[in-house]
Amino acid sequence: MDTDLTNELEGKRILVTGGAGFIGSNICEVLINNGAIVTCLDNFATGHRYNLDAIIDHSNFTFIEGDIRDVETCKKAVSQSDYVLHQAALGSVPRSIKDPATSNEVNVGGFLNMLIASKDKGVKRFVYAASSSTYGDSQGLPKQEDIIGKPLSPYAITKYVNELYADVFHKTYGIDCIGLRYFNVFGRKQDPNGAYAAVIPKFTNLLMNQESPVINGDGSYSRDFTYIDNVIEMNIRAMLSKNKEALNTVYNVAYGERIDLMELIRILKKELSFFDASISNIEVIFGPNRVGDVPHSLADISKAKKLLGYNPEYSVRQGLVEAVKWYYDNLV
Repeated sequence: MDTDLTNELEGKRILVTGGAGFIGSNICEVLINNGAIVTCLDNFATGHRYNLDAIIDHSNFTFIEGDIRDVETCKKAVSQSDYVLHQAALGSVPRSIKDPATSNEVNVGGFLNMLIASKDKGVKRFVYAASSSTYGDSQGLPKQEDIIGKPLSPYAITKYVNELYADVFHKTYGIDCIGLRYFNVFGRKQDPNGAYAAVIPKFTNLLMNQESPVINGDGSYSRDFTYIDNVIEMNIRAMLSKNKEALNTVYNVAYGERIDLMELIRILKKELSFFDASISNIEVIFGPNRVGDVPHSLADISKAKKLLGYNPEYSVRQGLVEAVKWYYDNLV
């Protein structure tokens, strides 16, 4: 990551919600390692305490166990911070289809609580995790920020409502907000277990255990898989940008390249076979398409490049090499 960028983090007081989760904990580590003063809020609904092991005892790190559905907890968490990186949410399209009420309570109600707390505190900037699911049934590729379709899941609705609330809060109360539409983020610390595990850690774990991955559909669905370090870079750029034109809008966070699920399996098998040659012979199982799945995603990242100076360091293949190494070191 650009050292000029990370050098600006020294002494910055930052709240990371969902900071024990996959993305949040990685953000917290980079912030702490570059001199920031970090508060982390998490209720361990999807995050894990062990994700914070490397920084939990650091003098610049404060952990608050609490739920964003409680506005007083949100106010306590933001009280010592000037910036908010809001990562807390209940992810997963299938989870939201099974239980839309809880997804709405956390992703909409909790988001609103954090906006209110941030407004009342007078935070300098509120950067939040938006989602590529907002593009819904829009057919065009690559996805451009100002062209969206109708949402295809309760989860997608909640993430779009976040964007609407952020826009209204800026116009009404003057708080600066930036939304980051994540495209299929993957990398170290992403949990391979559980009913709603993301595809890359799930497939990697199965292959390492000599089990066949199950692909939903025929394997032709494609994604703009995005390595975690690219996401961390965008959060920091959004938080620190001095370009007024870059504020109060949304950005795609991706690499700008897509691969289909069969190609993904091929790369994973190739990289894992360096550790265990027998993995290259494992067959794939094909299942039905999932309800609410978008067939293809590909991001146009030109807006982020132009306004925020975003220059993603890791391609999908480079990220997969790093991720496989991490999983092999930590799961075997």
